[in-house]
Amino acid sequence: MRLVILDNYDNVSEWAAKYIRRRIKDFNPGPDKYFTLGLPTGNTPLGTYKKLIEFVQQEKLSFKYVKTFNMDEYVAIPRDHPESFHSYMWNNFFKHIDIDPENAHILDGNATDLIKECNDYEKKITEAGGIELFVGGVAQDGHIGFNEPGSSLVSRTRIKILSEDLSIVDKSVFGENCPKRALTVGIQTVMDAREVMVLITGTKKAYALHKAIEEGVSHMWTVSVFQQHPQTIFICDEDATLELKVKTVKYFKGLMVRYNKLIEEKYE
Repeated sequence: MRLVILDNYDNVSEWAAKYIRRRIKDFNPGPDKYFTLGLPTGNTPLGTYKKLIEFVQQEKLSFKYVKTFNMDEYVAIPRDHPESFHSYMWNNFFKHIDIDPENAHILDGNATDLIKECNDYEKKITEAGGIELFVGGVAQDGHIGFNEPGSSLVSRTRIKILSEDLSIVDKSVFGENCPKRALTVGIQTVMDAREVMVLITGTKKAYALHKAIEEGVSHMWTVSVFQQHPQTIFICDEDATLELKVKTVKYFKGLMVRYNKLIEEKYE
């Protein structure tokens, strides 16, 4: 497990985007070898998406031979609803890059058979060769995707009934028509990726980061399971370290010279 500690949100976004760029370029994707990337929604990854768009526009990166799989989607929310995750991804990322729309996969919350939709999504990931790098953000209660506290740590893509606390948050966006269910990839689905990147920023996420890396694995803090992944990289800002032990912060900051070599651009 690696923990990259940076000064602020903008630095986190840039570092994460450079790491994704480096991973894609090192993979050297082509028509017979696609790079597969798992993606999140929410506020945290927006800066990373913005930076990746810049790389594409500057011709420093291409998504022509990249396949993406998003983490989740609300159930029974129209695909073109401004708050659907489909709209989020297209408005904030996909329409600004050179990805083939057929290679951008998002769960269909309006599918006639939701269980089949979830099972088919798992099959699509397998058929694509599995996920090379799965990027995720974390909620204040430590959940990733819609794998809320109490979720099975061996779960697969499935239907999730959303907690009342999450529904209260969503009411500020959806009003009284906020979704009660969602489709989400499972914890085991993410664990099967060859590498996992977790973005954690801000003081409100500080306790979640503490639970993620300084305490044991718990289904009540689902992000903590990634301690057990052979290739996990947590990327956080200074604000998110407020609940960490001083010696933890000091140890990982001492590794930053090495970590920064991971984003050096070899192709310019």
